[in-house]
Amino acid sequence: MSKRVAVVLAGCGVYDGSEIYESVITLLRLDQQDAQVQCFAPNIDQMHVINHATGEETGETRNVLQEAARLARGEIKDLAEANANDFDALIVPGGFGAAKNLSDFAVKGAELTVNEQFVAFAQAFKAAGKPVGLVCIAPVMSAAIFGEGVKCTIGQDAETAAAVNATGAQHQDCVVEDIVIDEANKLVTTPAYMLASRISETAAGINKLVDQVLAFA
Repeated sequence: MSKRVAVVLAGCGVYDGSEIYESVITLLRLDQQDAQVQCFAPNIDQMHVINHATGEETGETRNVLQEAARLARGEIKDLAEANANDFDALIVPGGFGAAKNLSDFAVKGAELTVNEQFVAFAQAFKAAGKPVGLVCIAPVMSAAIFGEGVKCTIGQDAETAAAVNATGAQHQDCVVEDIVIDEANKLVTTPAYMLASRISETAAGINKLVDQVLAFA
């Protein structure tokens, strides 16, 4: 029986939403493993909008759900409708949307707060003993979901790792092609574009993450 996986997106684009390559690789691997996938995103405004050609703010206002729908080819639902009981696992791709829209880590660092709908959804997986996969910068939310002592990785960046530790999580350095597994919490994390210089490196780690999440499910 195929596993049912919720994928939470945070917009569209590395600098202000979900990282496109990470999202597509995640969805591709899930499909290759015959998982049933439903994408979700919060129906909120982005923190800001970045011109990805220049890296500058545009002054526009964009909706996270509408932007994420671009990645999901329109097959997406409001996070407010999500019920963990309907799924066997949860995966969250990276990109600055995880640190700007799902949380405010990009602004507050270790003092981050996490979107209430998202953290409630993710904590429901924890409570049910169901696995969660967090990619790239998304693991900065690990302690908010699982509590102090949870093991995770964002790669090898010392400053970001220190901020992760300050949230109450236990950061473990990790190479781009690998994953960190917290067996007790069924949490799987991988650095992806926190370290990757090539899409193939990103795919190697994400494929391992997806496979391990499905093995836990």
